[in-house]
Amino acid sequence: MYVITGATGNTGKPMALVLLEAGKKVRIISRSAEKAKELTDKGAELFIGETSNVEFLKKAFDGATAVYAMIPVDWQTTDYTGNQVIHAKAIAQALDYCGVKYVVSLSSQGAHLESGSGVVLGLHKMEKTFDNVKGLNTLHLRPSYFMENTLGMIGLIKEAGIMGSPLKADLSMPVIATGDIAEYAAKRLLALDFEGHNVQDLLGARNVNYNEMAKVYGSAIGKPDLNYVEFPYADFKQSLMGQMGASENVADNYNEFIQAVNEGKITEAKRTEESTTLTTIEEFAHTFKYVYEL
Repeated sequence: MYVITGATGNTGKPMALVLLEAGKKVRIISRSAEKAKELTDKGAELFIGETSNVEFLKKAFDGATAVYAMIPVDWQTTDYTGNQVIHAKAIAQALDYCGVKYVVSLSSQGAHLESGSGVVLGLHKMEKTFDNVKGLNTLHLRPSYFMENTLGMIGLIKEAGIMGSPLKADLSMPVIATGDIAEYAAKRLLALDFEGHNVQDLLGARNVNYNEMAKVYGSAIGKPDLNYVEFPYADFKQSLMGQMGASENVADNYNEFIQAVNEGKITEAKRTEESTTLTTIEEFAHTFKYVYEL
């Protein structure tokens, strides 16, 4: 039996669907029965609760062979890393208590860093926490920058006619579609072909920069002259706190992460056949167009 945390999200939902289609027993953790309805209609067993609650997780993980573990984002927390650690420790305690043998975790590029990585630091701590559970085989997925992050710029395009963030416009970086992460995770969960403590980098189809993405996505939405503009960190912080309702601590952690990306500290992985996934930005442009036109 498989347990999927974050089961209604960009990675959890498609992964759960693959497992269900393969005839596997799937238990899902979500905070919303309504959002989970497609999965429960297909036979998933729903547990409603929080991954910070150890006693809840002990019930949810009972009888599980493998767990897909991810830590939710809390936009209002005043201690981003501390909040990540609370979830990681609760999940680890429940894994240990229930004797779960396998866990696939959603980590990130940059999780190798012990400091200065902003929103990724808690994932570094999560990996270490899971690896310390006796008898647990771990596979930490370290995907690169999500293509879906660009969807958050659609409002800016409509209001100001530009894309923008503090990331350097010409910075070559690996980008990945979250669906490719889900597909890879499902494959490894079905195989359960890992032992000990493992890390797998996932780097998308190729490296690109934001100037390229603006050109491709702009063409898709009928704005071939769409430009990407580099924002000052201070402006981005105010945007996160204002439009997203993020706490100052959350905004500072995102800026610290972006600064580390700009300085080339986050992605040190070398591209391999295993770490290269299929979806290109040209293919993702169809999703970008669809969301833009909603």
